[in-house]
Amino acid sequence: MEPIPRGEEERWDRARTRQAFARLAAARKKKAANALTLRDELVVAHLNLVRYLAVKFANRGETLDDLIQVGTVGLIKAIDRFDLERGVEFTTYATPTIVGEIKRYFRDKGWAVKVPRRLQELNLSVNRAIEKLTVSHGHSPTVKELADYLHASEEEILEAQELGQAYNLLSLDTEVTGEGDKGAQTLADYVGKTDPELENLEDRANLERAFEVLSRRERIILFLRFYESISQTEIAKRLNVSQMHVSRLQQRALEKLRDVLMER
Repeated sequence: MEPIPRGEEERWDRARTRQAFARLAAARKKKAANALTLRDELVVAHLNLVRYLAVKFANRGETLDDLIQVGTVGLIKAIDRFDLERGVEFTTYATPTIVGEIKRYFRDKGWAVKVPRRLQELNLSVNRAIEKLTVSHGHSPTVKELADYLHASEEEILEAQELGQAYNLLSLDTEVTGEGDKGAQTLADYVGKTDPELENLEDRANLERAFEVLSRRERIILFLRFYESISQTEIAKRLNVSQMHVSRLQQRALEKLRDVLMER
């Protein structure tokens, strides 16, 4: 069999695509069970288009497989929205939808926290407007000038700029190098460690205030018992009282402390 000339092959592919969409539209209209199968066939038939478009973004830090997966989502959206009556080829219609989905993926992935899409887009517009107005005005634009230029409120401009700080936060694993560095260091190396003494600072301050309700003898007993780890018998000898009396004073002092701390 002679090979089909390139032009004839392209026309044949386009005709087959139009026929497939016609069958899909008819199946959907009838709510036929094979509608999903017909859509899947169209997806498979145009995966090469997705791959071709995804490769253009492959050098931006994301794997090609992930970009193809995202682009396929755009392809499915294009298939579901395509209308034969528009008179355009499907590939022409699908290309901006696929590319838009990939670009949206990069935009969303770059934000370190979840930010409303409206504010993401406004933040990008604000950044572009700052560059343009700085050139035309000869100075950095004010919030009011940005709001007038973008037809937004000043509150929206400020919110978009503040949320812009959530874009591309650095990971603690990011390497930091400087002149004379012998080895790679990360941001985590410069982050202070948790000080256990600081965690207990508030409790210690409350305890010191609570100790003010105790008598001098009660304070001595608690200090010797819990800070010096001396037995009640030894404390009794030092204070020249009975061990039972030391036990009662200790119990009373602890109850006072508990009552004061529970009120705080």
